[in-house]
Parts: sequence; C-alpha cells; structure tokens
Amino acid sequence: MNRSSRPPLTDSSLALLAKGYTWLPDRRRRTTAPVVRARLMGHQAVVLHGPDAVRFFYDERHVERQTALPGPVLSTLFGHGAVHTLDGQAHRVRKEMFLSLLTGPEAVGGLVECVSAAWDEAVASWPGRPSVVLFDEASRILAQGVCRWAGIPLLDDAGQTARDLVAMVDGFATPGPRHWRARRARARCEAWLELLVTDVREGTAPAPAGSVLEAVSRHRDADGHPLDPHTAAVELLNVIRPTVAVCWFVSYAAHALHRDPAVRDRLSEGDAAYAVAFAHELRRFYPFVPFLGARAVTDLEWQGELIPSGTLVLLDVFGQLHDPALWDDPYTFAPARFLGRPPERDGLIPQGGGDRVTGHRCPGEDVTIALLAALGPRLARLRYDVPEQDLRIPLSRLPARLRSGFVIEAVREPVTAGGTAKAASPRQTRTRTL
Repeated sequence: MNRSSRPPLTDSSLALLAKGYTWLPDRRRRTTAPVVRARLMGHQAVVLHGPDAVRFFYDERHVERQTALPGPVLSTLFGHGAVHTLDGQAHRVRKEMFLSLLTGPEAVGGLVECVSAAWDEAVASWPGRPSVVLFDEASRILAQGVCRWAGIPLLDDAGQTARDLVAMVDGFATPGPRHWRARRARARCEAWLELLVTDVREGTAPAPAGSVLEAVSRHRDADGHPLDPHTAAVELLNVIRPTVAVCWFVSYAAHALHRDPAVRDRLSEGDAAYAVAFAHELRRFYPFVPFLGARAVTDLEWQGELIPSGTLVLLDVFGQLHDPALWDDPYTFAPARFLGRPPERDGLIPQGGGDRVTGHRCPGEDVTIALLAALGPRLARLRYDVPEQDLRIPLSRLPARLRSGFVIEAVREPVTAGGTAKAASPRQTRTRTL
C-alpha cells in the first residue's frame, strides 16, 4: 500500500496512556506487517522491533533525536539542552564527557563503593524501626551515595533530593499531578545546581579534583564553549537522576527474592557471576522503559515498508525484552539464563541499544549493573519479615512501579555470605500479587 492510499489513523495517545507497556506489544501482535503504524500526539509513527530494528534505529543516517523528544519529557525527565537531544559531533563530544565519568573500573568502582557504604550505614538503623519502605529508603541511599561520589554537597539529609529525583522519573510520561510534581522538582534541582556550578566557576565553592562536579563545570562542547550554567545543571542531573532511579530495580529485586527463595539463597552465596546475571535479569524482566523514540531524517525503507521523512520511529523495548522468539520463557524470572552467556548488545536493551561510544546507548549502563550486583546480594542476606501488602506492578502505569514500594518489618542482622536467610512464616508471605 503506498502512502497516499493508506486510510487515516486514529490517534492512539489515550490508548497508550490506558494500556501502558502492553500497548505496543498488543498492536504488534495484531499485524503481520514488519512495522506497526500509529498516530501519537498528532504525529505519524511507526514501531520497530527486534535486534535488526535496533541496529536500524541507532543508525544516525536514519533518525535524529533533536526533534523527537516531546517538550513535557524534556521538562521533567531529561532537561532542555540535554545530551539526549543532540546528534552528530555535538552529541559525540558531550557523550564523551559522560563516558569518561561513568565507565571504567575506577569510576564505576568508586560510585559503587559510595553507594554500598551508604547502604550499610542505613541498614544498621533498620532493626530499630517498625517498618521500612524499601523503594523510599533505596532512593535516599542512592542519592546520598551518588552525590558524595560526584562531589555535590547535599542541601539536606538526601531525603528531599531523593524525592525530587524520583519525581522527575515518576511523572515524565503521564498528565496530571505526577507530571506537575516532576516539573516543580526539576525546577528546584536545576536552580540548586545552576547556583553550585556558578559558585564553582567563581571560586566560591569547591569542586573536588576529578569529580563529576568539576568535569561538568569545566566541560567545553564541540563549539569550544563551556556549558551555560543551566545546561551544566541539566547534565549534572543526568548523572545523579538515573543513579537514583536504580531504586526502582532495588524494590523489584526484593519482589523477585520474595517470590523465589531459591534465587534468594543462591544470590546470598556471594557468587559474583550470579550477581551480575541477577542484575541483567532484573533489567530484562521488570518494566521500566516502554519504548524509545526518534524521528526519520529522510524517507526510509524497513523490510519493504516506507517510513516517510519526519515520521516518529519508536523502538519497542518492553516487547523485545519479553519476546518468546528471543528469550526462553520470557515471563519467567531466571537469572541463570545469563550465566555463561553474555547479553547480546542489541538483544538486551533496557537502557538502549547500539554502541554506547558512538551512539545513544546509556553511558551509565555499567553503573546500573554494578550497583544491582552489589546491592542485590546485600538484600538477599538481609533478614526481615514481609507483612501483608499490595505487591502488584500495574503495567498500565508509566513508569510501572511496585504499588507498596515493598514494605519490610522486623529487620535483623544480615546473614554472612553463603548463609541461608530465615524462611518467612506463612503470615509473612500473605501478599496480594498479580
């Protein structure tokens, strides 16, 4: 069917908001065509799927990001002027700054050490508390750890900073109160960090040598100019915000360990390879990114289908991570699937695909994996009771989130590596789940 003979499409924006993560996979199952065609926010869109589509999507000759990200997403999640909005040489120079900060054993190890120390310090106080909401506590721990590592002085005890950083992620994809909370949170954090960058440049605030704060404050873009204070604040947030967002996966980790004590026992043994496999499976199995978007820079063809210039091109991330053609038993949580089998670059794409050096794949992916590989075993060795609560994860919510945040009670001292955590009593396992 040529472009002119296609019937007009009904806008699917409301359907996306209603169905969330299942919208794209459901649309894909209802067609035999290589692409799904849709209309979103008044724009024509096509949906691609699979490793070959990942390579097509991340080819800069095909798509650009500058005009693809909606204003509401920039005003909440990424920030205006962020690296995510750049293409070509401008993107590569800005991306190199992030790669220098977030990759390599020294950088990753330093951040993991700071977060792990904050975790151990916090956990020591949990036995005296009646209950702990793991999602909330993990966000505060991650905020404290990443800011300490980045050389960014906190304005409070990390509580308000953590709430603001969580709000930016929690409200980017929905209208209403969550979205406006995200905008207010971003405005507060950008103002705080703009002032900090200005003070660093004027010499009235210290920036530890080699720190993220120093690197971003001193960075020069492809045009040779330093970042303006607002853009510098945006990029500082693009280091600390994604790190704090790991709290989603910490609560998911607790959910996974609660559902399968055998996984909990094995993770507690201290096997580093299994801890990494557990981190990979958390990122594959649990919902976080529904899809990624860009815009066609010219008329394209994908498997015989025309994609006109200017069309929104969406990559179905959630659908690919649960595709039975790519994964055995995709709706079974099985960390062992990654033992002895490193993830394929364009198969496991929870943080994007393609090459992270030359493309738009998240530069903080190594950090996410390392943090989960460090915190997962700590959580597995921690002893606690699980009271009755709502452990559902609604896929209609963007971003999805464990409803209860995972509440734990009667926290005791962790078992040693290789020990077996005490089994929960029947009362402790009465939960409402999917």
